[in-house]
Amino acid sequence: MKYQPALRPLTPALLGAAAVLASCTSAPLPPQAVVVPQPAPAAKAPPPQVALAPQSMLKFSTATNPRAYRQDAASHIYGMNGDRIWKGRLPPLLYAVGVLQVEVDGQGNVRKMNWLRAPRHAPEVIAEIERTVRKAAPFPAPARMGKVVYTDTWLWHKSGRFQLDTLTEGQD
Repeated sequence: MKYQPALRPLTPALLGAAAVLASCTSAPLPPQAVVVPQPAPAAKAPPPQVALAPQSMLKFSTATNPRAYRQDAASHIYGMNGDRIWKGRLPPLLYAVGVLQVEVDGQGNVRKMNWLRAPRHAPEVIAEIERTVRKAAPFPAPARMGKVVYTDTWLWHKSGRFQLDTLTEGQD
């Protein structure tokens, strides 16, 4: 007969009991988090925009000669007609080209317009350019000159969009 230790039959029982005790003494599991759907936050309205006058909306021009004033006047017209300006280089053939001389008084009001080269084949363009110039008044007041007579060339596309030669982006 072989000698068998007395603890051997107890070993599986002890292991089972140890496992049960180990599970009882471990830290309790954290409670399950309950997720309650939250309504989406309301979209915040953007902060109100403060309307700033564009640079082109000068009240006064510090130009000392008609050529320098022409830059201020062209910028002013572009500022008033942003959606009508042809963006980029103009195509090779334009519907109309006109050269208009404009007299502006000391307060920026248009006093006279004189066509040096009118696009006679497109009388509707002549009328629209004159209307655009009148609607853009008052122009920046020519503070250093009292009044000014300046000349600019209107480059007109058949779509009704235009560029002024002073600010043109070129032509293909």
